Amino acid sequence: MDQILLLAADPTAWAALATLIAMEVVLGIDNLVFISILTNKLPAHQQQKARRIGIGLALILRLALLGTVAIIVQLTAPIFEVFGHGFSWRDLILIAGGLFLVWKATKEIHHSVDPDPGSDMFESKKPQLGFSAAIGQILVLDLVFSIDSIITAVGMTDHIPIMVVAVIVAVVVMLIASDPLAQFIQKNPTVVMLALGFLLMIGMTLIAEGFGAHVPKGYIYSAMAFSGLVEGLNMLSRRAKKRR
Repeated sequence: MDQILLLAADPTAWAALATLIAMEVVLGIDNLVFISILTNKLPAHQQQKARRIGIGLALILRLALLGTVAIIVQLTAPIFEVFGHGFSWRDLILIAGGLFLVWKATKEIHHSVDPDPGSDMFESKKPQLGFSAAIGQILVLDLVFSIDSIITAVGMTDHIPIMVVAVIVAVVVMLIASDPLAQFIQKNPTVVMLALGFLLMIGMTLIAEGFGAHVPKGYIYSAMAFSGLVEGLNMLSRRAKKRR
């Protein structure tokens, strides 16, 4: 309690909190785009429930990982080397998560452009996504993004209360934005393809990070913002043509 009071009176702590909240919200965008695209494939009456469960799991995972900060920090220690490059548990998790995102985005893009939406090489048995399967896939990506989020938080501050507040605020923002974002994506088919492209780029970035090639997040989000701006202009253009 004394530590919390001291932090509350420290301007530096407030600055660190504001910076960390902004960083956590930005990192949560990737997680939220994936959840929105995946839950939009469920029946309408299950979509909101799945989104809330997915974001709730993200909060639980992040808070649980904060309780094991000492272990999380050790995840960055190399466990083996290949051609002189050391790989840590964090690297392996990022590579696995990146491969999963690339596979998922590629599958969804394939289904979007395939004139025959029937069973194919990606989905030979069950074309309809089930609720449990959706939650399972969300949980996998929640874990990847949560580990990356907490490791980022640990690198920015040593104070657990600041991390907890930042994580809670970021997840609340995700929860508030989830329904509007999902509805916007669902109502605009071209935005779906753009979001899938984002997931593909994020997946490749995670794989690159896992192999030790650091990609500045500013470049990634600048590209996403520019693409979103161009798509927004396209949407305005289409509406203007309809009015004419």
